[in-house]
Order: sequence, then structure tokens, then C-alpha cells
Amino acid sequence: MREIHVSEITALVRKLCIDANYYLPADIRQTFVDGKEREESPLGKEIFDQMLENCDLARRDNVPICQDTGMAVIFAEIGQETHLTGGDFEAAVNEGVRQGYLDGYLRCSVVGDPLRRVNTGDNTPAVLYTRLVPGDKVRIMVAPKGFGSENMSTMKMFTPAATKEQIVGFTVHACINAGSNPCPPIVIGVGLGGTSDRAAYLAKRALMRPAGERNPDPLYAEMELAILEKVNASGIGPQGLGGTVTALSCAIETYATHIAGLPCVVNIGCHVTRHAEGEI
Repeated sequence: MREIHVSEITALVRKLCIDANYYLPADIRQTFVDGKEREESPLGKEIFDQMLENCDLARRDNVPICQDTGMAVIFAEIGQETHLTGGDFEAAVNEGVRQGYLDGYLRCSVVGDPLRRVNTGDNTPAVLYTRLVPGDKVRIMVAPKGFGSENMSTMKMFTPAATKEQIVGFTVHACINAGSNPCPPIVIGVGLGGTSDRAAYLAKRALMRPAGERNPDPLYAEMELAILEKVNASGIGPQGLGGTVTALSCAIETYATHIAGLPCVVNIGCHVTRHAEGEI
């Protein structure tokens, strides 16, 4: 049994909050390069240049890529051969978020109650998903989620008779209906199956898949490509100002579901779909 003091959890979360907001993942940056090559609109190409310049300046100067530094969504995998000592795990995660957002000069956007709307002042609490996995390591991913894109989330409870064409159509409509709100070009996450809450989790998790990596099941890989083609044919373009590249990537994640239902959730990521991960 390997012992890990929760202070190590706090230190890692602090670092990942800052890294995720300062340093765009290489796979997402590469989609900017590829998108500029495919973009036919001169204005769209110019926007891609600005996107590249922005993320490179953020990395060089250690400043946030975007002023909306998001609500901290955290995926934690805890090895079952570890023993966490020195305090409460969730409290340690939130302390890491608090330190990261204050020390990194990141915008604090979280209110403590959905109706009273009083800012907590340190971007806590985080949205935390925890899984127990084999091994003696703790792996954490921090995925700050801005709400220009989060507000465009959509769910539909399909009947079991729904076809793949209907699911593709629903996803495409959600992305086109979002228009310029999620700061396109977008990353598309789709969760299919499970229960309504599981589908929402899958959609969020799908945004973390390396950009351009297809689902290993040919059925869903084909659907991902169909969604991308149709969304990019919409003409919304970079920043909603017209063009041929509206979406950078699409990922579908699935789970077993009930014989009587077929939940589907679409979660959209802006062009800076940020995440950083580390291991103890």
C-alpha cells in the first residue's frame, strides 16, 4: 500500500489549474494550423492566425489564454493500492483550485449558490469526478470549462428506435443553433447511453479525447465524421463570422443503457478546449 499525503494532491491540482489556463494542449493547437489550411475565407484565415498568436503569447508570457478561466472540472483516478493521508481528498482538491486560481491570477467565476449568485472569491468548489482504478498512482486532469460554450449544452432522451442519422442530426442542430456563442471553431463532445447524468459525463469526457482521434468502433467513427462534415458545411465559420471551418474535432463516447431509453447529450467546447493532467 502506497501512502500519498493530500498536500501532494493540492500541489498537483494547483499546478494543473495554472497550466491548463496558460498552455493550450498541442493537439488543439495543431487543429488551428490544420484549420487555417482548410479554411477558405480570408477573414477566417486571419482569425486562425489570431488564435495561434493568442495561444502562443499566453504560453510565452505565462498568462491565461482566455479571460473566462472557467469552472474547474476535475477528473481524478485513484489507484486502489494507495492510502491518502493527512486530510480529506475533496478538500485537498478544492484547496488546489483555490491556490491555482489565486496564485495564477485566474478569473474567479464561481458563485456559491445558483440563485443567490454570491461569488466564492476563489473559484471553488470544483466539479469533481472520482474513479477508483487498479494500481498505486493518482492521476488528475483539470479541465477548466468556460460558460460561453457550456451554456450551449443540449440533451435529448431518444427512444430506443432512434437511428444514427437522427442522433447525428440532433448533434448538428445543437452545434448550428449555438452559432457564435461558444466561440467557434468548436470541439464537439457527445455522450450516448447510460442514464441522463451518465450521458452528460460522457459528453464532457469526450472533449478531452485527443483532437482528431476517432472512436475505435467504426459505427461511431463514421458518425463523428458525418457530424464534422455537416457542422462545417453550416458556414458559421471562425468566431461566427463565416467560413468553412466551424468545428475542429468531434468525439462520441458511449455506455450501456436501458432497453427503454437512449440518452444523448451534446457538450460543446470553445476553440480553447483546455485541459492538463498529471500523476503522483
